[in-house]
Amino acid sequence: MELRHLRYFIAVAEAGSLTVAAEEKLHTSQPSLSRQIRDLEEEVGAQLLIRRARGIDLTAAGRAFLDHARLVLSQVEAGAEAARRVAHPAKPCFSMGFLTGHELTWMPEALRILRDELPSVDVMISSQYSPPLANGLSTGKIDAAFLRREKGVPGLAFRLLVKESLIAVLPSDHRLAALKAISPGDLVGETFVGVAHTAPVVRAVVDDYLKRSGINIKPDHEVDHVVMGVSLIASTGGIGLLPSYAQNFLHASVTSRPLKGDAPTIELVLGYKKSNQSPILKLLLSRLDELVARVSKKTH
Repeated sequence: MELRHLRYFIAVAEAGSLTVAAEEKLHTSQPSLSRQIRDLEEEVGAQLLIRRARGIDLTAAGRAFLDHARLVLSQVEAGAEAARRVAHPAKPCFSMGFLTGHELTWMPEALRILRDELPSVDVMISSQYSPPLANGLSTGKIDAAFLRREKGVPGLAFRLLVKESLIAVLPSDHRLAALKAISPGDLVGETFVGVAHTAPVVRAVVDDYLKRSGINIKPDHEVDHVVMGVSLIASTGGIGLLPSYAQNFLHASVTSRPLKGDAPTIELVLGYKKSNQSPILKLLLSRLDELVARVSKKTH
C-alpha cells in the first residue's frame, strides 16, 4: 500500500464518483483510477466501494477506512513539514500540540490570536494522544498543548478551556437511536466500545459514570481516540460513550444521543510548562479568554 492509494481513495470518496475524481481532482484516466482502487481493496482485504451507475457508495469497511486514511495523510504531511522546519530553521519555533480531533476546532482560532507574531515565528503543530502531549510539555518539545488534565507530570500548569459532556455514540439504525436520551441501563447487553488506557482521563470518567450508575459492563472493544471509536461503532454496530467533540466525526451511518440526567463532563485544558519563558506562550495565555470566546461562538 502506497500513500497515493490513500490519496486516490479519499478523492473518490469525497467526489462520490470515480469519473469526477479522475477528471477533476486527480487528472488521470478513470480506468487507471479504478485499477488503483481495486489494488487498494486487495491490499486491505475488503471491498471499500460499491460501484453504481451514477457514482459510488462507501461500504461500512470503506467508511471505517476513510477516517484512518485521512488521519494517516495528515500525520505524514505534518511529519514532512516538521522535518523541513527542523532541517531549515530560519525562525524561532513555537510548538503547539492538540489532542487528536481538537485541532479542527481550536487550531484556526489559536493561529488567529497569534497572527501578528506569525511572520517572525515558525509555528509547529502536532496531533497526539493526551499523555504524550503532557510528556512533550514536560520535556520542552511542546510549548503549549490542548489536552486533558493529566496527572503525575510535575512542573506543568493547566488552564481550563471547556468542559465537554459525555455522549452516547451509536449506529443511526440502532434500536436505541429511537430514544431522545440514553440511560446507563440501556447499555446492558449491547456491544460496548470502551476507551483504552491511552486515554486515561476519559477512561476514568466513563468507568466512574458506569460505576456510580450501578452498571458493570466489560468493553467488547477498546479504542485509542474518537476517530477510531466512531469507525469501530459503525463497523460493529456497537455503542460507546465518548466526549461530545466526537460529533465532529460522525457520518450518516452514525449518530449521537445525550445521556439522561446529569451527564459527566471532561475538561479540555491548555497545558504548558511553568518554567517556559516563551513570549508567544505569554501572549497566548494573556488572550485565552478571547480564544475560548471565539471557539464558543463558532461552535454554537
